[in-house]
Amino acid sequence: MKEMMKNTGIILVITIVAGLILGLVYQITKEPIAEQDAKKKQEACREVFPEADDFEPAEVVPVDEAAWAEAGYAQESVDEVMRAVDGDGNALGYVITVTTKEGYGGDIRFSIGVGMDGTLNGMSILSISETAGLGMRAEEVLKPQFAGRQAEVFEYTKNGAAADNQIDAISGATITTNAVTNGVNAGLYYFRTKLGGGAVNE
Repeated sequence: MKEMMKNTGIILVITIVAGLILGLVYQITKEPIAEQDAKKKQEACREVFPEADDFEPAEVVPVDEAAWAEAGYAQESVDEVMRAVDGDGNALGYVITVTTKEGYGGDIRFSIGVGMDGTLNGMSILSISETAGLGMRAEEVLKPQFAGRQAEVFEYTKNGAAADNQIDAISGATITTNAVTNGVNAGLYYFRTKLGGGAVNE
């Protein structure tokens, strides 16, 4: 019994000491980690909105789920919104982070930069787990096609893009192409309906 009590006491002391050390390490590393996360977020924003001087967090306005679904975006969600501003603090547009659940291998998360006139400055894929050599080519094939484009709704084609709103599909990966295209469209729809974005010129 005494041996058991002794061992229990030792384990208790070790647990308490380990907990104190972990707590101390957390307090020491919390601020540097937060600074790194903020730096990465700024870099991701700058990738899709290079002309902005700074980026400010903006409120993620909740969507009406029925209207959102009716528009065709039931599988998409807006996770974060950053306001892109110039040196005087004037809004140039927004960086919108979207997650789509329509990917072949799971969720695809990316950010898009949208100017106040509705121009899609660019996109940056944050996480993707599609099939190697097929859907994983989204960064290579799809990302460049959206940059500098303006459309109310993008669509993909397997026969070569012939219109401003058309995107060439990844060969053999139409599910991934569809997921990314729908995600971009969801972000643009959110921009127009929740952020007061300008309508696309006809």
